[in-house]
Amino acid sequence: MTARSALIWGVGGQDGAYLARLLLDKKYRVHGTSRGGAMPDNLQRLGIADRIELHTADPSDSGQATAVVAAAAPDEIYYLAGQSSVGRSFAEPETTFTGVALGLLNVLEAARREAPEAVLLNAASGDCFGETVAPATERSPFRPRSPYAAAKCSAHLLIEANRVAYRQRACSAFLFPHESPLRPDSFVIGKLMAAIRRFAAGDRTPLELGDLSVVRDWGWAPDYVTAMWAMLQRETPEDLILATGISMRLEDFVAAAFAAIGLDWRDHVTSVPGLRRPADIAEQHADPSRAAELIGWRASVVGEELVKRLVAEAISPSA
Repeated sequence: MTARSALIWGVGGQDGAYLARLLLDKKYRVHGTSRGGAMPDNLQRLGIADRIELHTADPSDSGQATAVVAAAAPDEIYYLAGQSSVGRSFAEPETTFTGVALGLLNVLEAARREAPEAVLLNAASGDCFGETVAPATERSPFRPRSPYAAAKCSAHLLIEANRVAYRQRACSAFLFPHESPLRPDSFVIGKLMAAIRRFAAGDRTPLELGDLSVVRDWGWAPDYVTAMWAMLQRETPEDLILATGISMRLEDFVAAAFAAIGLDWRDHVTSVPGLRRPADIAEQHADPSRAAELIGWRASVVGEELVKRLVAEAISPSA
């Protein structure tokens, strides 16, 4: 029996790398894309670099998108590409929108023409829903507060349009924040874990963060790629929220991380107004019950258990 083939746009990112490892464990033939052509560091860290068929391509170039889809002939396509930092999107709105929305449009068109039987998943974002004091569901309205969120909303609308116009088998995973040892320090939790690593080694240079009062639903990234795969195993893929259902203040997350190495965060962390985003979301809450109902998925690492795991990995990394 021929092995199934998957194409991961953005294979070098946190989610792309973990998804590649999962699919390899399931005996898939895995193709991935990289804009620069070099083997991404995250694939090296997970020890799977030599098992990925890497293509150099920018999805915002329609010709490159078509060539890669034709070469990979995938059964499953995962669109995880594009600039994914909310903060950076305010400084680079055009780049963000091009990678997230135009890139997806080109891949959808390439799939429609070159791999019409392929099923596709788009990595959408919980930020599409904006402020969610009441937990967001798949029926919640979009209220984007950043160029990143607006781009993700547009990308999802393309998914909806192609399902109606072309009966394309495609769906969006609305991903709320999810972390791992592969998260770079350009993200707040990655920055926190880099500081924890420093502090554990004896470097007590203060950590500067933005607004510590924000509330987010943070999860464990390897959980989320399992859900992405499960979403594409359904005959009719459906859009789903992927989240833990448990939200925390950033201050509580920081406090738990420092407590895990025996320190009081208040002695080592300062909130710097200049690090706050122009239109940040104060609170995010999510209802992932539809994912539990449809694909039997629940986050396995939540709350302070997540903090402890991240700290343990920061101090003794294993990825």
